[in-house]
Amino acid sequence: MNDKKRPRTVVYCEGAFGTTNGKTAHGLVRRSERYQVDFLVDSQQAGLDAGELLDGKATGLPIVASVDEAVDRARAADAPLQQLVVGLAPDGGRLDAIHRTQVARALELGLNVDCGLHDLLSEDPALVALATKSGARIRDIRKPPPSDQLHFFEGKIEEVGCPRIAVLGTDSAVGKRTTAWMLIDALGSAGHRAAFVGTGQTAWLQGARHCLILDSLINDFVAGEIEHVVHQAWSEEHPDVIIVEGQGSLLHPAYPGGFEILAAARPAAIVLQHAPARVCYDGFPGHPVHPLSRQIAALELVADRPVAAITINAAGLERSEAQLISQSLAERFSIPVVDPFRDGLGAVVEALRPHLSHRETA
Repeated sequence: MNDKKRPRTVVYCEGAFGTTNGKTAHGLVRRSERYQVDFLVDSQQAGLDAGELLDGKATGLPIVASVDEAVDRARAADAPLQQLVVGLAPDGGRLDAIHRTQVARALELGLNVDCGLHDLLSEDPALVALATKSGARIRDIRKPPPSDQLHFFEGKIEEVGCPRIAVLGTDSAVGKRTTAWMLIDALGSAGHRAAFVGTGQTAWLQGARHCLILDSLINDFVAGEIEHVVHQAWSEEHPDVIIVEGQGSLLHPAYPGGFEILAAARPAAIVLQHAPARVCYDGFPGHPVHPLSRQIAALELVADRPVAAITINAAGLERSEAQLISQSLAERFSIPVVDPFRDGLGAVVEALRPHLSHRETA
């Protein structure tokens, strides 16, 4: 997307950047085709470079202390901001009073606001009044679509003439979406035309061409919407392969995601994202992460398809420790185990080749 068409944007992530509650902001720092991200707000990290803090690589994206500072600096640079995106992703999708105050300030300053939380800001009378006064727009990305616009599963997934690969995880907020995007790039470098299907609000905010927001849907329509968007990706792009972003994890106590993706998208294989340092499910102390062997067995039982590779989220591990764990898991499960940021995804592409070797006809 041309930069001139992307609104100049500040991402709001107060107190959460670099934590799992900041994963929406992380996605926008790493990749954004919908917005031109110029600033990120987190007073606890103010003065740092967002890319360097997140991935160890400076990107020139400054972290500032407040919305006002971002607006003032943008004006001083003769590049005024147009947009604020809420980059927070707390459990339950709620926006507390402190954060709501900063959103209100953005609306007072005339910034449009996009929010992917379950709290629907467009239904808050005070925020709507501020937006009306300043001429700003509030857009709730997770607002449930009207039921007459939703699709029921009808079997047209069988018309999709290319394999699907699901990038699922052993936990929520574990890096599935980031790995899925990186896999798109790695497949492209290897000569495979790959289409991305997003399933959450962050993928939509990043500008995914084919996307649904799974946890905004009425349950009866989840499988149908997955089928519809995968079929749409095939019909519009005719790629060699479709990569489907996962949500939650199959055995997660609060976010048991993946069942509908396996049932409706019918992937040829699974890439499994795993964080070895995690003892309990993210945000749910007292709920131990199920053993990796059990998670793989459950996925392969439900899908009747293999876990072809494991990708590692190395947070909380020293580099040498992560390498040893990867080697150990690769020997144990006889499949590639890689850290996408450290190792790249070439080995994963090679592991997927048997599942990409033929192309069905619609």
